[in-house]
Amino acid sequence: MEKKASSNTKKIVIMILITAALLLIFRLGAFITMPFVDYDVIHNSATSAIDFGFLDVFSGGALSNFSILCLGVSPYITSSIVIQLLEMDIVPKLKEWSEEGPEGRQKLNQLTRYVALGLAFVQSLALAIGIKINYNEVYFVANDFASSQSPFLFVYLAIVATAGTAFTLWLAELITAHGVGNGTSILIVAGILATFPQMFTDLISQLITTEETRNILVFIVVILLLIAIIVFIVFMEGAERKIPIQYANRPAAAAFRGKGDSNIPIKLNSASVIPVIFASTLMSLPTTAISLLKLNTDSGAGYWLNQIFSTTSNHNGNVTINIIGFVVYILLIFIFSFFYSFLQMDPTKMADNLQKQNAYVPAVRPGEETAGYISRVLFKITMVGATYLSIVAILPIVMSALFDLPSSAQIGGTGLIIVVGVAIETWKQLKQTKQEKQYRGFMD
Repeated sequence: MEKKASSNTKKIVIMILITAALLLIFRLGAFITMPFVDYDVIHNSATSAIDFGFLDVFSGGALSNFSILCLGVSPYITSSIVIQLLEMDIVPKLKEWSEEGPEGRQKLNQLTRYVALGLAFVQSLALAIGIKINYNEVYFVANDFASSQSPFLFVYLAIVATAGTAFTLWLAELITAHGVGNGTSILIVAGILATFPQMFTDLISQLITTEETRNILVFIVVILLLIAIIVFIVFMEGAERKIPIQYANRPAAAAFRGKGDSNIPIKLNSASVIPVIFASTLMSLPTTAISLLKLNTDSGAGYWLNQIFSTTSNHNGNVTINIIGFVVYILLIFIFSFFYSFLQMDPTKMADNLQKQNAYVPAVRPGEETAGYISRVLFKITMVGATYLSIVAILPIVMSALFDLPSSAQIGGTGLIIVVGVAIETWKQLKQTKQEKQYRGFMD
């Protein structure tokens, strides 16, 4: 037993080292700029600045650096949303694959990656053209090919960025297979944690460096709020509702005579951090397009896109909340919470499995009534879980508007949900790996 425990500990250490090495490669790639792009010209330009919002957080700042890994895993997230929507009886073949077990799931994962690469090419092509529009053709270094600025140049840049996305997805797969936790989630967390130092730097420079007592108190309140959010997230992520089940008499086996009591645990937030990631991604895409196309946010299409897909507006340094965007963000979190919860836990399948195992929920008839009962319980639990996610996501936004905090602080709440959620799931995986046992024969 001690030898097995030592072996598991060594295995965990190796997994952590592999994950750390792959994350280091990912972070180094975030600082390798795209070919022909003059990084200094862009970041020293006072005429224009592109706001990528939460998409930049996913990539750990690689997007604003115009790195070869600028898109990170964001195309994969968008692709996952599309494929999971199409699985719901929209495309019969995809639904058929989803019911084929591991083999079908592998086909869906492969299709998701192909769609992700297609989206990455389109997004990177739009990014290259958007940079040209924003920086008035001054972002290319002195080079005959770059100076011509032919369509082939933008296609070439799009291919490079798409290759960067493919490389990022490969790193994510390596982390999943040989490292700790889900590779995609770990890379997202790495990107978010990379932005936290900048968030605290912005808070300190805006609040602490000034000698006003009020600002210092605001800084203390913000830090206490972030700590409270972490504690709240840890508590809510561990909360669950247990549906009691009983097994009918099994006269064929004396050891199982009578009724065996058990339960079905349903997490309060069964969708985990997925709804926040999906909602933030969908909200960031239109606002990024507004910035790339330099649309006027004071009137016309730019104004309405900004009102619908941005939670806040900045006018002369004053941050105000966009009510429409605020409501849309909350609605998206609720929609994705219900969508993903019922996708992960299908009440009909759960009821069928209970019936096959000769089990039942006390005072509930097997079959359709059991499925309806599980659906009602899951609906109520998901409503509470979605409310919790919404509160944590919007608190920093409200605080930023009330106390005029930097825009980086708005991402803090959403980032904390993702970081803490992934940390808890990763810790559970490590704990499970450490407690693995091998049952051998008596002669061993």
